[in-house]
Amino acid sequence: MNLLIVNPNISSSVTDLIEAEARRVASPGTHIAMATAASGVAYIETRFEALLGAHAVAAIAGERIGQYDALLVAAFGDPGLLELREVLDVPVVGMTEAALMTAAQLGQRIGIIAISRRITAWYRECVDRYGMLSRLAGIRHLDRPLRDAGTIREEHGAALVALCERAVEQDGADVLILAGAPLAGLARSVAARLPVPVVDGVSSGVLQAEALVRLGPVRARDGSFARPPSKANMGLEGGSIANLLRSERVG
Repeated sequence: MNLLIVNPNISSSVTDLIEAEARRVASPGTHIAMATAASGVAYIETRFEALLGAHAVAAIAGERIGQYDALLVAAFGDPGLLELREVLDVPVVGMTEAALMTAAQLGQRIGIIAISRRITAWYRECVDRYGMLSRLAGIRHLDRPLRDAGTIREEHGAALVALCERAVEQDGADVLILAGAPLAGLARSVAARLPVPVVDGVSSGVLQAEALVRLGPVRARDGSFARPPSKANMGLEGGSIANLLRSERVG
C-alpha cells in the first residue's frame, strides 16, 4: 500500500521524526511518502493554528490525489481529519483518534502528556469530539519555553517522563499518550521506565491505516460522510483543493 503522511506544521525536523517512527513500525509492503505543510506554524497549539494546518493538509491531499491508498494526518488534534473523510475515497487516519482508540484497548483511564499549557484546551475538545472525555484521566503539560519543535524530546525528555509518572500516581492513568508529532518515537524509548503502557500516535496511526486498507471498507454514499454536493467554486489553490471536490477521480 501507498501511505501518505502529512505533517500539518512547517517544521521539517518534526517531519523527520514522524518519518523515522513510521518506518520503524510500517509493514514491509507499505510505501511511505512524506509531506510537510508549505505554510502555517512550527507547531499547532490553538484552534486557529489547527485551521491553518487543516488547509495545508487539504492542499497536499488534493495535489497528490490518486497517489496514495491511505492518508495519515500527523499532528495531534487531527486538523482536517473529519473534513477529509467527506471528500477522499481512501481511509484517512489521525494521530489523536488512532492514539485514543489504541489506548482504550490498553486501559480504562487515559492520561495525555502535552508539550504546552496553551495546547491543552484544544486537546480536551478533541478528546470530547471522539467521545472519549469520560475516559480521560487528565492532561499534563510542559510549562517552559520551547526553543525548537524538533528538539523537544532531547531538551525536555526528563520533564516529560516526570509528567508521565505524576499522571499515573496522581491522576490514576492506566495508559498514557505522548501527544504531538514532536514527541514521535519517544514512547518507544521511555516505555521501560514507566509503570503503565505508553502510546505513540504515529505508530498507532500507521498501523491503523494499514488495517483499514486491508479491510477495504466501502466508501460512504449516504450520511454525513457522503461526498459534498456538486457546486460552483473558485480560487481553490490552483486546483489542488478543487481536486477533492470532483465527483470522479483521475488516476
